[in-house]
Amino acid sequence: MSFFSPLYEKFESMWVGFVKLLPMLAIAVFAIILTWFFAKLLSGLLRKSLSKSKIRKSLCELFVTLFKVLIWTFGILIAVTIVFPSLTAGKLLAALGLGSVAVGLAFKDIFENFFAGILIMLRKPMRIGDFIECEGIQGKVELISVRETYLRRTDGQLVLVPNSFLFKNPLLILTDLELRRFDIVVGVAYGEDVAKAQTVIMRAVKSLDKINYDKPVEVYAREFNSSSIDFTVRWWAESTPLGMHESRDQVVTAIKEALDKENIEIPFPYRTLTFKEPLSIENKAQSAVN
Repeated sequence: MSFFSPLYEKFESMWVGFVKLLPMLAIAVFAIILTWFFAKLLSGLLRKSLSKSKIRKSLCELFVTLFKVLIWTFGILIAVTIVFPSLTAGKLLAALGLGSVAVGLAFKDIFENFFAGILIMLRKPMRIGDFIECEGIQGKVELISVRETYLRRTDGQLVLVPNSFLFKNPLLILTDLELRRFDIVVGVAYGEDVAKAQTVIMRAVKSLDKINYDKPVEVYAREFNSSSIDFTVRWWAESTPLGMHESRDQVVTAIKEALDKENIEIPFPYRTLTFKEPLSIENKAQSAVN
């Protein structure tokens, strides 16, 4: 029996300590229940107040989640200090600070995308439904989350772009305005009347229904090219990719038909072949007789 005495005494002291700790555990459980109640109540009030503002829905949910995490952090800290009085709030906060540094170093990219996502959500110009382009990546914004942005390309493919990528690089918002200016280059032969060609092109573009005429249509002589005199043709149309394709299709078709109708030549490359030795010309009819 004496062999088990130390073990029995240890168990007895642990049991006594546990019994003495029961009131503190009950208070700690009560603190956790209060934390749950206040987290639910206050987060609901915050969500209701934010829903009346113009803040993005995803950003509202993020603020509510962070608010819940903050309440639960303080509630758990209080419960732990009740159960273990030797662990003061200062010690726990210091431990959390060291832990947060370690976690921050380990998940640097995740936190970078997280904060970039918050800043992107706060940006007014980039909205859900906008067509954007960033470093060769183009698509329609379908969702902005705290880590990545979902872009739907015009061919239907979905691209997930890290928020830090969009935040660090120049971002082109194609549909920031309803109208956008487009341009093409049209060349005519050197033998044609430049003023007449300019008038014909202008008249052709001004007869289309996909063009917005609140903005001016512009035709400028551009440069002397290798085989043509080039014109820059500018017009305004719907800023979406579909609006671009539809208006450009009409402009190109109308200019080609108008220039052909006026017998104005649109030049194309000519190829001249040279040979080192002179070539003999053979009369095929005579060869067939022979």
